[in-house]
Amino acid sequence: MQFSNLNHLIRGAGARLAAGPLAIVFVEDDVEIDTTLRHLQQAGFRAVLALMPPDFPLSRDLQESVLRIDYDATAEQAVETAVNRLIEAAPGVWLHYCFNAEYLFHPFCESRNIVELLDFHSEERRDAMITYVVDLYADDLARHPDAVSLDSAYLDRSGYYALARIDPAQDGGPKDRQLDFFGGLRWRYEEHVPPARRKIDRIALFRAKPGLRLRADHTFNDEEYNTFACPWHHNITAAICSFRTAKALKRNPGSSDQIESFTWHNSAPFEWHSRQLLDLGLMEPGQWF
Repeated sequence: MQFSNLNHLIRGAGARLAAGPLAIVFVEDDVEIDTTLRHLQQAGFRAVLALMPPDFPLSRDLQESVLRIDYDATAEQAVETAVNRLIEAAPGVWLHYCFNAEYLFHPFCESRNIVELLDFHSEERRDAMITYVVDLYADDLARHPDAVSLDSAYLDRSGYYALARIDPAQDGGPKDRQLDFFGGLRWRYEEHVPPARRKIDRIALFRAKPGLRLRADHTFNDEEYNTFACPWHHNITAAICSFRTAKALKRNPGSSDQIESFTWHNSAPFEWHSRQLLDLGLMEPGQWF
């Protein structure tokens, strides 16, 4: 189904939005659009939205099963504007947002779907889940000049770290249960990445509620949504395996010619399995056994 804008979607598909969980994909270019949407459908999302330019193609099966909205995902404040509009339209619904060529993984996702994950997380009285954006990149940039290859994807197996998130309201002290996470290509090539875009944490799974607002730095105006765990024990975390940074570094004239290969001694083939991400400490199951 295709809609001319978000208001058209909300008027015409309100019942599907209310079912949840709902996935929102911001399509910035024509790379791996179909695989991103199918990955979310297979994960168990009851509705998948594709916010994308009208001239980008979609496979016939996805034209029938995906809610497509004409949208410029590269415009200034495009993400927070659309997410906040959908928060207003779907109170109480779990939402996930990502970009094309990004793939959500959670613990045991091979045998447990997204509905089961969010049901358990809700039972732990949590309304948001932190996800870590794990950079993927092709091993051979001569064969894959846009740095994207599902068959030969690599990731960094080390080099991740966290710093305290400072609270200006507390005289520069740290915020409770909040950290800024770094690593991957944004860390290795930080001279080409603006400081505001270097962190890799994103609150990409959350329950909509009245008054909730997404901010430009992928955090929310409700500080509890930005925490990585509840006060009494660790919670589940998830990972978004993403080619987005690799694509940007190879397309940017200031960095492209300086990068002959993204692989280094800490690169490892991506196995497309949650076990690898758990073993590397890139997400954790919390109390979900």
